[in-house]
Amino acid sequence: MLSVSDLTVGYQHDAPVLHGVTLDMGSQGVHAIVGANGAGKTTLLHTLAGHLRPTAGWVLCDGHDVTGWRPPDAARAGIALAPQGRRLWPSLTVRDHLTVTRPPRHRAHGRAWNVSDLLDLFPALAARLRHHAHQLSGGEQQMLTIARALRLAPRLLLADEPTEGLAPAIAAHLQTVLADLPRHGVPVCVALPHARSAAALASSLHVLTGGHLNGPIDSHGTGADDALRHHLALTSAARPTRTPPVEHNR
Repeated sequence: MLSVSDLTVGYQHDAPVLHGVTLDMGSQGVHAIVGANGAGKTTLLHTLAGHLRPTAGWVLCDGHDVTGWRPPDAARAGIALAPQGRRLWPSLTVRDHLTVTRPPRHRAHGRAWNVSDLLDLFPALAARLRHHAHQLSGGEQQMLTIARALRLAPRLLLADEPTEGLAPAIAAHLQTVLADLPRHGVPVCVALPHARSAAALASSLHVLTGGHLNGPIDSHGTGADDALRHHLALTSAARPTRTPPVEHNR
């Protein structure tokens, strides 16, 4: 449903961060973008979500040119972002986050997730409904970030490093949830810094190296390990890039 072609993205007065990126995510499965810090993963996801405007290339949604769209346009098209850093509202409770977030009107249809559905996905949040976001652990905050994004009833979920810095058991649970979302009609594009966790989660991988996208690599195919090692070996020479400001979807 969402693809980019020859995409170049940069920041004012700076060199481009992404160079001629082409990516077709289709409408099924989990797609992983793997790269070291500064490789451009966040820049790519934010461009897909409408937070950044490309300087060249095209963004297509369902075959329609939507290059330069804004976050409300992306939300109406069914694109939801679970951003790095979580960006929760500290003064709101867990219940508030899950009840004030609504799918936009006049939007493309995805699965509607009610609060009960989301608590089934993330049972740890059920006992924390009256707690404010700042009172949650890092893992609970990440669960809430993904749950809030799902409340938008997305047709595609963009998840930016959702397991980074979390305890192994919590990271494993989040990976299980993300891997299972396509079965519920929600394909996922996830940005991750480590190839091993990406290969365990996704069937299709792309590697970002210095703003250039390599792949796709079939993580279950013959030679996948060698292909990943080849592309990731190049990341050590990649020049760090700026991290864009984050806006969250309501």
